[in-house]
Amino acid sequence: MSTPRAVVFAYHDVGVRCLKALLSAGVEVPLVVTTKDDPNETQWFASAAVMAEEYGLPCVTPEDVNAPELERNVVELRPDFVFSFYYRSMIGEPLLKAARLGALNIHGSMLPRYRGRAPVNWAILKGERETGATLHYMNARADAGDIVDQLAVPILENDEAREVFNKVTVAAEIILARSLPGLIAGTAPRLPQQLQPGQYFGRRRPEDGRIDWNASAGDIHNLVRAVAPPFPGAFGQVDGQRWMIHKTRVEPRTIEPSERARLFGANGHCYVACRDGGVLQILAAVNDAGPVNLAAIARDLQQHPVTLS
Repeated sequence: MSTPRAVVFAYHDVGVRCLKALLSAGVEVPLVVTTKDDPNETQWFASAAVMAEEYGLPCVTPEDVNAPELERNVVELRPDFVFSFYYRSMIGEPLLKAARLGALNIHGSMLPRYRGRAPVNWAILKGERETGATLHYMNARADAGDIVDQLAVPILENDEAREVFNKVTVAAEIILARSLPGLIAGTAPRLPQQLQPGQYFGRRRPEDGRIDWNASAGDIHNLVRAVAPPFPGAFGQVDGQRWMIHKTRVEPRTIEPSERARLFGANGHCYVACRDGGVLQILAAVNDAGPVNLAAIARDLQQHPVTLS
């Protein structure tokens, strides 16, 4: 059998690791398509463009992935596969149909749950205890094609988004590597998705990190870790100042529920007494002056708790 060929649309850590998995399996990659980095976004992840240069792979960063010129280029390459690994744009049907054996995507959730954007962040925000990676065929609807393989990973109580994303990246590499022989041979499974309302999630924006101090301790904790750095972060008003809350922990103790949340100090630590009776410790925070000295503030809060709104 001739060497399989794949045009790869790749971005982020998943894009780099899965691209390496293809090359390690002997797949020829005549073209890598990636996205230009956003100068306003923290670049904490690996670069598919840098990797392509290191491996001597042709690489383009089109403004419009579905432009006729790129479509013609991909068709002329006669790929067996088109792969999308965390690429940031929807790939149109002409590009999908250019693949002789199929066009497939890696998605960072256990589909059909958490279809759409930011699946890792959404799963943490919703308090899930696991997520994963799914390899599936692409069609006109986002994250809706037949499933080839999946692998779940745990979300621990205090895991932050970057930690979970690292687990999902490993899961993505594993399912791609173990599915490739079947994909090439034409024997890989295809399980239709059972789509239901409420399984698709949209893009998250920095302003979505605003803390509702009326929420439960668990919900606030989930928001903080879902958007913790290097993501934009959770923020709220504390005694007239804007605090970026970077790290929290739900305490095992509870207090009497109250009409208002409040920030108080005890034993050199800062805590939020939440309206549901839960207690949340603030472990790291930043305000306009820089990192908040929580131990110093805790001493004042012991005498003068602050109402949060």
